[in-house]
Amino acid sequence: MTGKVFLVGSGPGGLGLLTAKAREVIDSADVILYDQLPGEEVLSTLPATAEKIDVGKYGGCHTMKQADIEALLVVKAKAGGNVVRLKGGDPFLFGRGGEEMETLREHGIAVEVVPGVTSGIAVPECVGIPVTHRSWASQVTFVTGHEDPEKEVSSIDWKWLAGSPGTIVIFMGVKNLPVIAELLIENGKAPETKIAVIERGFRKDQRVTCATLADIGEVAARVGVKPPAIIVIGEVVSLYRDGSEGAWAQR
Repeated sequence: MTGKVFLVGSGPGGLGLLTAKAREVIDSADVILYDQLPGEEVLSTLPATAEKIDVGKYGGCHTMKQADIEALLVVKAKAGGNVVRLKGGDPFLFGRGGEEMETLREHGIAVEVVPGVTSGIAVPECVGIPVTHRSWASQVTFVTGHEDPEKEVSSIDWKWLAGSPGTIVIFMGVKNLPVIAELLIENGKAPETKIAVIERGFRKDQRVTCATLADIGEVAARVGVKPPAIIVIGEVVSLYRDGSEGAWAQR
C-alpha cells in the first residue's frame, strides 16, 4: 500500500522548539529526507531504525535538485510506510513545502503538514528584537532574498517594500545582502535605516551583526557574515541590546 508523507517543520534550531507533534512523527518515520537547517541537535536524534537521506543545500551546492527531491518522495511513499520530509522553521514559509505537496497530491499520495516555529519570528525574538511593536511597527513583511533564478522579472515589489513603515524580515538573503540594501535605498528607504543580521539563531555560535542599510554590505564583508541567517530591517532593530555594551551598536 502507498504510504503517507509528512512535511515537518523542525523550528528554528534545537530540541527546545521542536513541537511534540513533530517529535511523534519523526520517531515513527520509516524514511526521513532532511536538510541541514534543523541543526545537529535535532538531526542527532533521528531514529536509528529510519532510512535517512541528506537532501540539503550547502553553500549553494545542492545535494539534490528540488525536482529530484520531489520524485524521491513519491518513490519512497509508493514503497509504503511513513515518509518524513524534515525542514527547518515551517514547511510553508519559504520551505518549498507547497511545491512538494502539489507533486504528492498529483500522484495520489496522502500528505500531512506538521507546522513548525518559524525562524522569521523566533530568531529575532531570541536576541530581543520583536518584529512588531506598538511604537515602531504595526506590520511585518516576510521576503525571500533568494528568488527562483529562472525568473526573468522579480516578483518582489521593491518600491512598495521600501515605502513600508513596518518591519522587513528577509530569509536566505546573505548572498544578496548588498544588492538588497541597494534596491531598498534606490526605491526610497532611508540609508540610515537599521538592519540586523542574525546568524545561526538558537545555536551555540549564534551571532548578531548590526549596521545601517548604507553600510551593511561593507560591514557584513568585514566580519564574514555567512548563512544561515535571518535579516531584520526597521526601527525594531533599535531594541536589540549588545551583551557587552548594553546598547544597540553598529559593528
